[in-house]
Amino acid sequence: MTSRREFMKEAATGALVLGAQGKLGLAKALDKNADKGKSRVVVARDPALHNAAGQLDDVHVYALLDRAITTYTGINNPIDAWKHIVKQGGAEGKVIGLKTNGLGGKGISTHAVLVYAIADRLQKAGVKPGNIVIWDRNERDLKACGLAINTDPSSVRCFGSDVSGYEDQQESYGMARIKLSKILTRECAMVIGVPILKDHSMSGVTFAMKNMFGVVDRPQDLHAGGCNPGVADLNCIPAVRQKVRFTIGDAMTSVYEGGPGFRPEHLWQPNALIVGEDRVALDQTAWGIIERKRAEMGLKTLEAAGRPPRYIATAADSAHGLGTNDPQKIHVLEV
Repeated sequence: MTSRREFMKEAATGALVLGAQGKLGLAKALDKNADKGKSRVVVARDPALHNAAGQLDDVHVYALLDRAITTYTGINNPIDAWKHIVKQGGAEGKVIGLKTNGLGGKGISTHAVLVYAIADRLQKAGVKPGNIVIWDRNERDLKACGLAINTDPSSVRCFGSDVSGYEDQQESYGMARIKLSKILTRECAMVIGVPILKDHSMSGVTFAMKNMFGVVDRPQDLHAGGCNPGVADLNCIPAVRQKVRFTIGDAMTSVYEGGPGFRPEHLWQPNALIVGEDRVALDQTAWGIIERKRAEMGLKTLEAAGRPPRYIATAADSAHGLGTNDPQKIHVLEV
């Protein structure tokens, strides 16, 4: 396998990341009309993402990320695609946060290789290292992802809300009464969510929107009713709604039952990234992926199991307006 150092050298020249882009051009051209008026969600897969030993192959992860981003933006050059995302997010010259999810512990947390790949691509797109902060609730969660804590302002930083603290002033929307992490409120102009796809014992599915439970002081207060309307209400808090502009969902490894913790007996490898801007459409798509796997394994639907992710429909209703959960208004592009 190509080493990380060798891969980064090739990536810097563009030789590796650009070589496989040509075949995507036609697909993107054909999908322009299909996307009209719909929320686009890209599901990029690579069955060779894990090597024979079951470990992620860095080269394949970087290439899959490039394929997902170029497909989503319709821009063949991945670096130009990232420049577009940064510009659209209003984050040129400002701090971009990568919000991971390490709550499930080692084995079912956002993978470090993906997070570092995103940070690398942002830097190649012109974002200064010091303007990238990788963050989660605390040091434990970040280390569960395999990430190294770093507070050096001249480099890509990585630390939790246990370092930054939370705002003194409580914010509210609906049932949500929370204090936000200062990383979100004071550091980041734009946040890219990097959740991991999982079954959840209460909410049914945890992905894009529920990842934001990691930005508040008391997430336990939002779990009533299967996290409904807690998830939707939290995502309507202005700083969350306005700053979380993009999601690169880690579906390279997942659990389809017994989550959100690590359940090796229910672990599977979808070998995918799920990318988009519409957080509701992303969660609706993720729900479908979980349900298909459960059916394959002979399990009940989440509805029949008594824990459907009702917060997704709530987030789409007129009171919240966070996106669409209507399959007819979502264009899922699988590549």
